[in-house]
Amino acid sequence: MFRRAFARWGLPDRIRVDNGYPWGTPRDLPSELALWLIGLGVEPIWNPPARPTCNPKVERCNGLTQQWGEPRTCADCHQAARALDRVCRIQREEYPAIRGRARIEAFPALCAPRRVYQRSEERALWDLSRVDAFLARGCWIRRADCNGKVSIYGHGRSVGRSRAGREMAVRFDAAARCWAVSDPNGEEVKRLPAEELTRERIMALAVSRRR
Repeated sequence: MFRRAFARWGLPDRIRVDNGYPWGTPRDLPSELALWLIGLGVEPIWNPPARPTCNPKVERCNGLTQQWGEPRTCADCHQAARALDRVCRIQREEYPAIRGRARIEAFPALCAPRRVYQRSEERALWDLSRVDAFLARGCWIRRADCNGKVSIYGHGRSVGRSRAGREMAVRFDAAARCWAVSDPNGEEVKRLPAEELTRERIMALAVSRRR
């Protein structure tokens, strides 16, 4: 879906997303889908939880497509997709939304992608250093389990049995490409190789451990 949209409209600089699957949350590590977008140079912006007023235009558009497209009357998902495509085309190309003009007429430059995307060029475009730089800005709190392990992307990583039950701060060291784990006093206690953050695993959306 994203690849089709990007091929048609180009890559955006940022994309606003909800919380939860498949995006993750702003309080925790970004999901593999978010990491894939970051590698393409598209930065996710997470909406505050339970605050639809922070994203009013999209929320209103969702309600409008529900009213106009009437997906509840469709026989299957394919028919619903066609109905929603028709609603989007009317909204974009026919509805007189801006001083009597359709959106595509008012903003014709949007028809020419500013950042061109082609599926065949994705591997050349995708840059792991963007992911590293994004993760290096964060800090995530983990509580070590009874075996002294903290969870990073669903993988149990040992920080020592003596730290069982204690809160630990996890940061990403972009230069060393590893996780730096610190105790509540800020003292670094362990470094863990970021084995799940390879280019291949992120592009295959295979970073997290599947339960």
